[in-house]
Amino acid sequence: MSPLAIRFINNEDGAVTVDWVVLTAAIVGLGVAVITTVARGALDHSTGLGSHLLNEEVTTTYN
Repeated sequence: MSPLAIRFINNEDGAVTVDWVVLTAAIVGLGVAVITTVARGALDHSTGLGSHLLNEEVTTTYN
């Protein structure tokens, strides 16, 4: 085998790149899952708060 072929086979730059791509994709996926969960809870909470505020009576005079 030529020295160029041996150096190409032993080169690990591509493997490191694949590792970083997989780790980055996992972090992004976890972030999306967290944001989806938090957004759903926040939307439910704000909907309940909005309906509560709609049912309240606001007085415009001071006694």
